[in-house]
Amino acid sequence: MEDKDFLRRINIVLVDTQDGANIGSVCRAMKTMGITDLTLVSSRTYDENRVRTLALHAYDVYENARWCSSLDQALADSVFTVGATRRRGKYRKLSAYSPEQLADHINLIPSGRVSIVFGRESDGLRDEEVMQCSSIVTIPTSEAFPSLNLAQSVQIICYVLFNRAQLYPTGMNAVTHERVLKAVSEASGHLEAIGYYKWDEERKWTESFLRDMLERSGLSEGEMQRFDKLFAKIERIKIYKDRTNE
Repeated sequence: MEDKDFLRRINIVLVDTQDGANIGSVCRAMKTMGITDLTLVSSRTYDENRVRTLALHAYDVYENARWCSSLDQALADSVFTVGATRRRGKYRKLSAYSPEQLADHINLIPSGRVSIVFGRESDGLRDEEVMQCSSIVTIPTSEAFPSLNLAQSVQIICYVLFNRAQLYPTGMNAVTHERVLKAVSEASGHLEAIGYYKWDEERKWTESFLRDMLERSGLSEGEMQRFDKLFAKIERIKIYKDRTNE
C-alpha cells in the first residue's frame, strides 16, 4: 500500500517533447508508479494515435495533462522544482540529487506540488531551463553509454518515488545485532531445557556459532521469528515425548 498523498504532489513536466509516442510511454511509466499529474510545456501538435498506442491504459494521464506555453508558467505553483539532467556546469548547478536522495528530500518538504522537469529527447534541458529549477536530479549511468531515453528516465525516478511512498516497504531489512543476541539467548535456553549441553564450554561455543551465523546471514524479522519458533517447537516436542514415556 502506497502513500497516495505523497504521490499526488508529484508533477512530471515534459518540455518540448518531440514525439507523441514518447509522451505515451511517459504516461505509462508514470501511471504504473501511481503518479498521474502531467504537465506539457509545448506548442506542438501531437498525433494522438501515437500517444495512445504507447500509453495503453494510461492514456487518461495524457487526456488530463495540463498544457503550458512556458516553463515559468508550468512551475509557478510548485513549492519545489527539480530538473532531470546528467550534465553539470557553471550554469547547470554544481551538485545534484540522486533519485533516492530526491525522494527522501521531498518527504521533508511541507505539502505542495513538486515538479520534476524533463527535457527533449534530442538534447534534454537547456541551460536556461535548468536555471529555472532550484535543484537537479541525476540518474547514475555507465560511462560506456550514459544516455537514457525520456521514458526510461521518467520510469526510474517515478519508481524510486513510488518505492519511497510505500507504507509497508517491500524488500528485506536485516535484523539488528541486538535482535540476533535475543534470538540466540532464547534458542540457547530451549537447548538447555532439553539437555543439549553436555559440558561446561559447550553453551558458550554454541551461542557464539549461532550468533555469528545469524548475523552473517542478514535475516529479516520474519525469518528470525521462524528461527525462534523452530527451537521453541523442539523443546515442546521433547517435553511431550518425555510425558508420553512416563
